[in-house]
Amino acid sequence: MRKYILLIIPIVAMLLASCESVNDERIPPASVNIEISEALWPIYGVHGYGDFRYFIRQERIPSDFAYTALTYTGFGGVLLLSGASNGNYNVPLAFDLACPVESRHDTRVIIDKSSLEAYCPKCKSRYDVYEGNGRPISGEALNRNYGMTQYRVILTSSNGYVIVR
Repeated sequence: MRKYILLIIPIVAMLLASCESVNDERIPPASVNIEISEALWPIYGVHGYGDFRYFIRQERIPSDFAYTALTYTGFGGVLLLSGASNGNYNVPLAFDLACPVESRHDTRVIIDKSSLEAYCPKCKSRYDVYEGNGRPISGEALNRNYGMTQYRVILTSSNGYVIVR
């Protein structure tokens, strides 16, 4: 009987670990509010699967974007991209740019255009932002199960978009 219990314990432990959810609340909470009107969407929006753009108010990125007193770009900035959600493609998605492993406002993920993954140049973690809701796929983020913080992208009544937390 003892032999069977010793065999079952590792199996149960593996099953419990596999049910663990991704921790996507690693970075400190910060306000997010980016409004992109219908007229400005062709300039600052994302238009096809794989397209992306960074918004970092403190560094004026993009430099010609009309930041206002009511514009907030999260903890490390905002990554806006055109990805997939619920089987639909070319859906605008947004994430905080701060790497959840490093949890610093100035350590940001970068999009790898060849693999369409976000990666951290410091800890080398990689994330699936285009189809996986920012889930970790390699590196320390995968080991610790740290995912990227996702923001909501809402279509407005005037056919523009607003990105909010």
